[in-house]
Amino acid sequence: METQEQLLGYLKEIEAWEKNQKDLFFWEKLGRIPFKILDKLTPKSIQRTIGKLVDELGSYIQTGGRYLVSEQAIIKRINKFSSYKNIQSIEEIKKLPIDDMMEITEQLGKNRAAIATVQGASTGVGGLFTLVVDIPVILGISLKTLQEIAMIYGYDPNDKRERIFIVKCLQFANADIVGKEAILKDLWKGNEHKASTDMIQQLKGWQEVFYSFRDQFGWKKFFQAIPIAGIVFGAFANKGMIETIAETGNMLYRKRRVLDRLKETEEEIE
Repeated sequence: METQEQLLGYLKEIEAWEKNQKDLFFWEKLGRIPFKILDKLTPKSIQRTIGKLVDELGSYIQTGGRYLVSEQAIIKRINKFSSYKNIQSIEEIKKLPIDDMMEITEQLGKNRAAIATVQGASTGVGGLFTLVVDIPVILGISLKTLQEIAMIYGYDPNDKRERIFIVKCLQFANADIVGKEAILKDLWKGNEHKASTDMIQQLKGWQEVFYSFRDQFGWKKFFQAIPIAGIVFGAFANKGMIETIAETGNMLYRKRRVLDRLKETEEEIE
């Protein structure tokens, strides 16, 4: 497997990415403004429909619900693209080279972004009223993408603690600079990931997570509310969102795998 020097190189790259995430505050803040306007324009019936997603997100944490993905589908993808064949379980995936994990994750991210692009374009046809259809679908794509990335790095989303970590990844991808700093501090305090049930209290309620997710669409989704013209903006917004979520999952899960392997290396030396 990787040498300690290689693992430390991966870690340095990921930490540089984390640092760069703190330079997005102005544009992220600007992008959230139009949704304050949309809240006033959106009929209450549509707002109630969107609000139901808060309960779905909480249900996902507890049981996985309808958002759980197929382990066998990911194993099939890994066997197709990895340099190692005949992988049978997540336990075996853990032993893959990190380079393989990175490559498979990048391919997955491109595939899911393409699906989201089509979804955004199709729901952009109807403007504001089809926006309510787009948001739950893109939430589902986001959660499934992060679960698939988790499995590619050898972590099982059937574990409730892993689903909490996945929601933290979703929250990080949609947070402003203050939120990103707080999440990173929680995750890597003492150089150990915090995927314990204690995070349930740290999430400050599913409503905050959901609305930060929704607001990430920003001005792009604002223009998607315009019938027909929304096709272009919807495709653009969904593609960008899934690319961001896939990148976030790739980096944060890669860091976990690197830290786990560094720990294993240290134990072998001792």
